[in-house]
Amino acid sequence: MTTMAGLRPEHFLWSVADRVATIRLNRPERKNPLTFESYAELRDCFRALAGASDVDAVILAPNGGNFCSGGDVHDIIGPLVGMEMREVLAFTRLTGDLVRAMIHCGRPVIAAVDGVAVGAGAILAMAADLRIATPAARCAFLFTRVGLAGCDMGACAILPRIIGQGRAAELLYTGRAMTAEEGERWGFWNAVHPPEALEREAENLARAIVSGPTFAHMMTKTQLALEWSMGLDQALEAEAQAQAIAMQTRDFERAYRAFAAKERPVFRGD
Repeated sequence: MTTMAGLRPEHFLWSVADRVATIRLNRPERKNPLTFESYAELRDCFRALAGASDVDAVILAPNGGNFCSGGDVHDIIGPLVGMEMREVLAFTRLTGDLVRAMIHCGRPVIAAVDGVAVGAGAILAMAADLRIATPAARCAFLFTRVGLAGCDMGACAILPRIIGQGRAAELLYTGRAMTAEEGERWGFWNAVHPPEALEREAENLARAIVSGPTFAHMMTKTQLALEWSMGLDQALEAEAQAQAIAMQTRDFERAYRAFAAKERPVFRGD
């Protein structure tokens, strides 16, 4: 296992407190767009998290009242117009690798969204395990607005699983913004909080997760991803094996002994 203590990203803000990492894109004057470099650096960060021993949950937080405005028009969109197919495909595979890294990082990811979360910013929220927002959050999968398909970065696979096929199709065809009220009603947002409470609620949620059996949480995240492509019989067998592994952890024994002693268990992630 490695640690994330030495991480010094150039293209986003990074902090760790009480085993919870917080990531903020750091271009608030432009509503925090992504660039080729920040895509790659975020991907590498989430890949490293899969082997980290000092982080058990991640918060994707807003900066300057906005979450992420998607791919930068001048730094990404403009150059893509002039690229050959092979270069464009390398870029779209990079963006997909970021989603893949988030899904396989082994740590629950919480998106705390305020203001704009559009394009790839909406995808970052979508790819998180849990999503909370403010009433001002506006989430739009606006790829068709720039002449692209709605099938970007896993949207056609993941979004229907969260909000349903019809609602996902509407957002992906029209590119319109989903309001916070719609998102909560449809199940995209787990909760909507006042802006002054958003990050506190995200931190409370992260700390609640970190105080639990973190190895078991990793198993849960793994199975949530693996079981997308499984039938029921396969899923039942996979979960039987996963739970048998979890039953060999010391946290499982701690929980039993705490219950027997009428105490609250203290989990250590082993």
